[in-house]
Amino acid sequence: MQPENIGEALRDYALSELDAARLALASTEDAQAVHEGVHQARKAIRRTRAVLRMGDGILGPGAGLIDRELRALNTGLSQLRDAQALVETLQRLLAGKHKASVHTPLERVLDAAIAVRNACTTNAVLLDPGLASRRALLDVMHAALPALQWSRLTPSALRMALADGDALTHQARERAAQRDRDEDWHRWRRRARRATHQRRALEAIGVDVKAAADAADKRIAERLGRAQDLTLLLDYCGRDSPFSEEDRIALRRYAKPALERRRRRLTAAARG
Repeated sequence: MQPENIGEALRDYALSELDAARLALASTEDAQAVHEGVHQARKAIRRTRAVLRMGDGILGPGAGLIDRELRALNTGLSQLRDAQALVETLQRLLAGKHKASVHTPLERVLDAAIAVRNACTTNAVLLDPGLASRRALLDVMHAALPALQWSRLTPSALRMALADGDALTHQARERAAQRDRDEDWHRWRRRARRATHQRRALEAIGVDVKAAADAADKRIAERLGRAQDLTLLLDYCGRDSPFSEEDRIALRRYAKPALERRRRRLTAAARG
């Protein structure tokens, strides 16, 4: 069973995600609400973009413009999100079992990470009170979205889009396994996540979709996210780190081999 007009149903789904993103960015009563709102908004924007990518080359030239603006908006929110993500990453790691040589520096850097997060929040709210300019941009995108050629999104076109997305995810997985570079692993994660969002969108409007290929499996996307925790931690252990040199050395010594192990398991799991 599927909706009578699949294009219009996807349009309405994308509009609802933009509504959710705007509402999330209105949550500015305290720092925690700001960061949770940014996190939810970025997810909703990615879901909207995943729908637009299913209509790539079909929805008309305006789709590319809207997609670029949404990508720029998400990129602009990334500093806020990364600051909160680091805090969450450290909290997750601290919940696990580690030697004192790892647990102690994790505890120390958590305090520094919270200070960085709070500074990012203060700066963002000062520069854009209530995140009003971001919400205004979402209003513009919301108004522009219905003008796209949604009627051209047919079931066959969407099946082809899913197949193409799975193929790109598979290619990204193979490239990550072969090259083992951070940017390639990040590309695999983005493409796996997009494939998951696209299936979620179709299921939400009542379209039956086949199970995801191994490379686009939701569980793989989740595992890639956990590996990204360690990548983020290593990024913050670089030259411009807010952490002490002693803590940076200790955390790099822990995170590098842990990341390598997770990536090996990911490659093995994806290949079945």
